[in-house]
Amino acid sequence: MTMMFKRAVLAGAIAAVVGSVSAEAEAGDMRIAFGDLPGIESIQTLAAIERAKERGVNVELIVLNDEDLAAQAIVGGQADVGIGAPYTLIQKVGVPIRIFAQISTLRFFPVVNSEFYKDWKDLDGQEVAVQARGSGTEAVMVMMAEKHGIKLGNISYVPGSEVRRNALLQGTLKASIVDAANRRALEAEAPGKFIVLPVEDLGASDEAVFATVEYLENNAADVDMLVEELLKTGREITENPAAAVELRNKYKLLPDLGAEADKEIEEYYKETAEAGALALNGGGAEAAADDFAFFSLSGQLEGDPASLKVEDFWHLAALDRALAKLGKK
Repeated sequence: MTMMFKRAVLAGAIAAVVGSVSAEAEAGDMRIAFGDLPGIESIQTLAAIERAKERGVNVELIVLNDEDLAAQAIVGGQADVGIGAPYTLIQKVGVPIRIFAQISTLRFFPVVNSEFYKDWKDLDGQEVAVQARGSGTEAVMVMMAEKHGIKLGNISYVPGSEVRRNALLQGTLKASIVDAANRRALEAEAPGKFIVLPVEDLGASDEAVFATVEYLENNAADVDMLVEELLKTGREITENPAAAVELRNKYKLLPDLGAEADKEIEEYYKETAEAGALALNGGGAEAAADDFAFFSLSGQLEGDPASLKVEDFWHLAALDRALAKLGKK
């Protein structure tokens, strides 16, 4: 995509966001744009937000279903904090935002319909579906295609891991990428129908929080409370995965899933905890280095990773204050 076209896409998407966010979103201390459809993998983040509310931060959650739109909502002034990993937008489009804490690292699973594909080589020239342009899901697919010497066909953007899972089950998608919860659901709902393609361990950011430097500096007290609660919640769930169920029930999170989801939630977070996927120390400069290496290899960032500067992508002040208060794990 050319730079001019990227800027045109950005401008158009911002206009779309303006129309999609209600007038009420102008009120409140912290408007958080969630760049995905919240699912069980979002419980840590949603619980941390509720805990920040308990401490007096007036949070409004705006679900935009797309990582790009979350970043663009920040730029357009329709939201204050975004959730995602907006490295591509920061570098290639020049979006004036900075990451201030990592929530979790990548744990994605490329899945193919076994009637059509068996391995990575079979995807040469074939269509695949990912979360969004510049997302971690796209980065994983591009990186693995390069590693296996293939060229993917059309890449379509389908927000929501659960949406992609349902499309795989219905046969409208034959190759996509899902999170751990939806991988487990595919295995349970259609045993043997799908093959999970191998991916090496990934240490790059899946979800992080970001905002403009101006917002971070002008609202330091609120930002500090959010970062502290993200760290405390991630640590609590990692130590005891059953805490995710307790938090879900305490704050009435994801009520549409019903009580039957509690078992799946605990199993998901047990697997997540064992993988060390929740960021117990919020990422910081070490996470930035991992992200530079991963997103450069996958083509989402340009230039030598060693030449990229943390301060061009991250604002570490709030995280440093939180770690000074809570200590490191």
